[in-house]
Amino acid sequence: MTSPWYKSLSSVLGLRGLLFFILGVVALVTILAPLTSNSYEASSTLVPNVYSNYRRIKEQAAVDYLDLRSLSLGTTLREFPLCGKERESYVPCYNVTGNLLAGLQEGDELDRHCEFERDKERCVVRPPKDYKIPLRWPLGRDIIWSGNVKITKDQLLSSGTVTTRLMLLEENQITFHSEDGLIFDGVKDYARQIAEMIGLGSDTEFAQAGIRTVLDIGCGFGSFGAHLVSLKMMPICIAEYEATGSQVQLALERGLPAMIGNFFSKQLPYPALSFDMVHCAHCGTTWDIKADAMLLLEVDRVLKPGGYFVLTSPTNKAQGNLPDTKKTSISTRVNELCKKICWSLTGQQDETFLWQKTTDSNCYSSRSEASIPLCKEGDSVPYYHPLVPCISGTTSKRWIPIQNRSAVSLTTSAGLEIHGKCFYLFFIHCFRFTWYLHFLNVSGLKPEEFSEDTQVWRSALKNYWSLLTPLIFSDHPKRPGDEDPLPPFNMIRNVMDMNARFGNLNSALLDQGKSAWVMNVVPVNARNTLPIILDRGFAGVLHDWCEPFPTYPRTYDMLHANELLTLLSSERCSLMDLFLEMDRILRPEGWVVISDKLGVIEMARALATRVRWEARVIDLQDGSDQRLLVCQKPFLKK
Repeated sequence: MTSPWYKSLSSVLGLRGLLFFILGVVALVTILAPLTSNSYEASSTLVPNVYSNYRRIKEQAAVDYLDLRSLSLGTTLREFPLCGKERESYVPCYNVTGNLLAGLQEGDELDRHCEFERDKERCVVRPPKDYKIPLRWPLGRDIIWSGNVKITKDQLLSSGTVTTRLMLLEENQITFHSEDGLIFDGVKDYARQIAEMIGLGSDTEFAQAGIRTVLDIGCGFGSFGAHLVSLKMMPICIAEYEATGSQVQLALERGLPAMIGNFFSKQLPYPALSFDMVHCAHCGTTWDIKADAMLLLEVDRVLKPGGYFVLTSPTNKAQGNLPDTKKTSISTRVNELCKKICWSLTGQQDETFLWQKTTDSNCYSSRSEASIPLCKEGDSVPYYHPLVPCISGTTSKRWIPIQNRSAVSLTTSAGLEIHGKCFYLFFIHCFRFTWYLHFLNVSGLKPEEFSEDTQVWRSALKNYWSLLTPLIFSDHPKRPGDEDPLPPFNMIRNVMDMNARFGNLNSALLDQGKSAWVMNVVPVNARNTLPIILDRGFAGVLHDWCEPFPTYPRTYDMLHANELLTLLSSERCSLMDLFLEMDRILRPEGWVVISDKLGVIEMARALATRVRWEARVIDLQDGSDQRLLVCQKPFLKK
């Protein structure tokens, strides 16, 4: 027998609305019940801020429930308010003052600490008053708008570093010296010098030595990285968080790969054996004072066998009345540490030193008993865990010297063609050490799965590109006329693939000649395919999407999320916070493409309206319940 209460509720909500309402109540009870019962136990074992975190989750669940209810009733969800001016360059999880108050010290206070992040008002970060849409690449690589970055004229002119002297401030622009002209202090000459120390004729031969990916520590404002990009290499700049004059912010504004990263107390979010070269030129890291060579061990962890560590010492002249011994003492101390981890000093010119990591894993067993120990299986977890005083990766199946890789690139269509048994024949003949087959064995990945994923993204990218135009948001779409911009409207220099899987969206962009690099993000709760991505020569990183991404606001032109929302549905993180974070890192007039199931897409569309995005749902017309949500962020001018 149906109760009057049920009948009245059904008449108001309708059957679909009633279903949303019941699901919302069940979700709310499920979330709140365990939190209430375990609150006492948690308070006695976790940090003092845990209680406020649990309270925030409860409040968050209540807000999510109310939003579900509003959606089921068909009412309009309110837009998030705009943030104040103080949050124009806001980067969560980097609060040095708060970290010091929490008792962190010895450099740890400068690191990333999301656990101490206090509750913030949910609001949409606005661009600065003088913000302008970046110039098209490659012009935008050498000229950026000064109003787009948090750096003042005094900061620019007062700095004595090489990288800032490469810049000129002209009215409302910052101009970097072009690769076509003379470069102050010789970036081209510097790259050629490194190539000669390796034994190459010029820097154009880096690929012949197996060098494709470079981790550039403390990259300045990207001059060396920009030169590597011109050589068709993939540099990733990492530098510590800076409230003003950020190296990472300026590098990203130039359209170069970069992210916030620290060499203090935690591992970088990369797996072992990830990069062909690690570069440090005037990077501010004191390699010889950290106990047990911990910083060099982290470089060794991410460096591939046969890879190179380039160190340009911070001084080349004596200071004051002191003798010119600082450079020698630093290089001598670092060289002593390098011998303990099977590195050899292979070159030195002026103030630049070059070490090469061993290609022979047996080197470690032949060292003295007092040497730095090898890590045990499972010691090297790469997602912001504490630094470890041991050597990683020596037993990995990915231990393949960079010099043994074939010149055939996996970023080309030829390197990705996989057809049944021909897959094995192709890779056995083309890759002398069949390193790619090692990945299949380690990850359990089947060739058919990789091949299918490759073909899907080649096809999907063509559809995506045709949709990136404001015409998609019209109720009556028309064919583009002569007065309308061709897709993609505006421009796309970089893409963040928020659930990258094998990096095949990146591969499709390269195959179709798109001049955009991709930050391939592998969620920590997904299968760890980041080694495959990095060994294909792509940029990538591990990340927990329940936390903010380590970058500055307005640094990406396009965000892509394939089934990410479904993946996060089992996690205790708010989709509202995720959308606010996506809005923070997306530049004005940037694009968002979300692919997921119909029900999830409907919820995402509602959240997109709350952050003021233009949004349209696209039916793929393939008989599945998969849908696309295509969004564009507006330019909120003051």
